Amino acid sequence: MTSTGIPTGTPIGTPIGTPIGILRAALRQQGMVIAPGAYDGLTAALVAQAGFPAVYMTGAGTSMAHGYPDFGLLTGSEMVANAARMVRAAGIPVIADADTGYGNELNVVRTVRDYEAAGVAAIHIEDQVSPKRCGHLDDKEVVPRADWIAKIRAAAATRRDPDFLIIARTDARAVIGFEEAIGRANEALANGAGMAFVEAPQTEAELAAVPKLVNGPCLLNVVWGGKTPMLDMRQAAALGFRLAIVPALLLTASIAACDTALAALRESGAYPPAGEMTVRDAFNRLGAREWETVRTRFREGRPQGG
Repeated sequence: MTSTGIPTGTPIGTPIGTPIGILRAALRQQGMVIAPGAYDGLTAALVAQAGFPAVYMTGAGTSMAHGYPDFGLLTGSEMVANAARMVRAAGIPVIADADTGYGNELNVVRTVRDYEAAGVAAIHIEDQVSPKRCGHLDDKEVVPRADWIAKIRAAAATRRDPDFLIIARTDARAVIGFEEAIGRANEALANGAGMAFVEAPQTEAELAAVPKLVNGPCLLNVVWGGKTPMLDMRQAAALGFRLAIVPALLLTASIAACDTALAALRESGAYPPAGEMTVRDAFNRLGAREWETVRTRFREGRPQGG
């Protein structure tokens, strides 16, 4: 609620401070930050209400919510617009997928400006050829290392807040090999990135080696059925990862739940049971009670303060 009494979408109990500062503070603490993936304002709010310190805007989920597979089909503007809605709805730091930066260094400069202006706390920029593919699919291609490092330099130089986190994602493991992926991650960290994201290590030994070989904090991407062996969060933290994203958790759960409800309606013709949640209950998860106070508050003759 703002000083005018108009709801902002920020959940009650949200920490005071900028999202960028809150994320940096969380990453400085012991342990690992877990950021479940969300793809719209509703799922971002649910992550916040579940008590997580940050939410990850999944590019795959955002693309699918727009009706496309994760083949690099969305524009930077569409991605930023979705991130802005999630920032408003969640009230906790949003870490956003920025794909390849949507072009060369010129486009990366605009990408960083737009995401930072939207209130995002961190983005990751990858070294795939555009249009990119999901990091856990086959047939990826990566750009030359020098081209990607130039984008990382541009991103770091563009941010207004030096704590705006630039995460350098490399997909080189699948294309050139593990050693090249580690080399790219370290060079990105030396050129302004604040965290490394070595996508899709393929063995438990590679997973364990990433935090040891990378000269800075590391992100782990947890994808069920992907290229990387599954770890629980305690195992990942013990290996030394500082941030874990779980992009598809809510996306796949939503698809499964929708399939079940639709099949039940089609087969029985009756409204399927949906737990104890009514439409009013659902609205309340997004601040309906606070918004109701606005409905009549500013009418003539009613007090305006408080």
